Amino acid sequence: MYLADFVRFTVASLAAHRLRTALTALGIAVGIAAVMLLTAIGEGLHRFVIAEFTQFGTNIVTVTPGTITTHGASLGAVNTARPLSIDDALALERARHVKVVDPLVQGNAEVEVLGRSRRVTLYGVGADFAAALSMRVASGEFLPHEDPRAPRAFAVLGSKVAQELYGAENPLGSRLRVGGERYRVVGVMESKGQVLGFDLDDTVYIPVARAIDMFNRESLMEIHVVYEPTAPLAEVEAEIRRILVARHGAEDFTLTPQEKMLEVFDTVLTAITFAVSAIGAISLLVGGVGILTILTIAVAERTAEIGLLRAIGATQRAVLLLFLGEAALLAALGGAAGLALGWGLAFGLRLALPALPVHAGWFYALAAEGVAVAVGLLAGVLPARRAARLDPLEALRGE
Repeated sequence: MYLADFVRFTVASLAAHRLRTALTALGIAVGIAAVMLLTAIGEGLHRFVIAEFTQFGTNIVTVTPGTITTHGASLGAVNTARPLSIDDALALERARHVKVVDPLVQGNAEVEVLGRSRRVTLYGVGADFAAALSMRVASGEFLPHEDPRAPRAFAVLGSKVAQELYGAENPLGSRLRVGGERYRVVGVMESKGQVLGFDLDDTVYIPVARAIDMFNRESLMEIHVVYEPTAPLAEVEAEIRRILVARHGAEDFTLTPQEKMLEVFDTVLTAITFAVSAIGAISLLVGGVGILTILTIAVAERTAEIGLLRAIGATQRAVLLLFLGEAALLAALGGAAGLALGWGLAFGLRLALPALPVHAGWFYALAAEGVAVAVGLLAGVLPARRAARLDPLEALRGE
């Protein structure tokens, strides 16, 4: 049988039963649309989380005080935390491959100026904080480079704090109270927006030593170490570990490379995306059952037609391919409709909920279409084999 005749016969068979064809294809279309929409949300969430973390750079190692050691199932985990000091941060500046080191303390404090007050997130940081986390100053300058153990009372405002407390006035050079102490404003940061629920614009930055005294802490919360992008991470970690062990006498700290954390996030989010796509693929199985049912009925209804085809010389293989072609075409039509529906729903969801990350990828679209055709072929195998094995005389006599 020629290819043109094969295509013409298959299309004519489906067109002869338009309603049945449309309903069967609809089952596949719903499954494809479900896969498209769920994977679009999963992939969008994946990209959103990765973008949130990578905006501060990927060549960062975070050092936190304490290490978790396990002493058997009955005792559980014991936190062996020891202080991380400003001197530790200064020592790490001399490590190989290290570009910038920034100590950090975080808390909340009341900020007062011109009779207005506001409770903000307060960061005690070093002079290289902005450079370490790829943040920019909109006006003025960031905290100056001076002895971090005896800094002057300078403060840098987040853009939202500056707007709420000063309005249209220029805050540079003014004095405000932070936690009851007077500070001079030397800079205002560019707007950074929210990152994973934290508003980085509703913040105030002061020298880390003053934040330690204000919060009555004994140590830093963490130290950010920014290393050269081309440097091997293993060497950077080994150098940081060597310096701190020499100072502390033991490994009583934890290193968390941003690169490894992103790898974990990427693995988890990819697994979630595949999981939700698998849930959506269940609808494809329902569509496959529909194709199986329709083709089984078609074989019973078209017994005389099959017998006539066999009588005029059509081989079992030709009859088998005809019915498999109908199944594949049904699935392909339903898949195309499902792709259009899925893209439309994803686009509408993006317009209705701009904050919801939605990204419909070509990979999942093509994979879903391929799965739809495969499901159609598998569903059509049994009816097609039954049709091909019909005896031509018995088929004509049965009619």
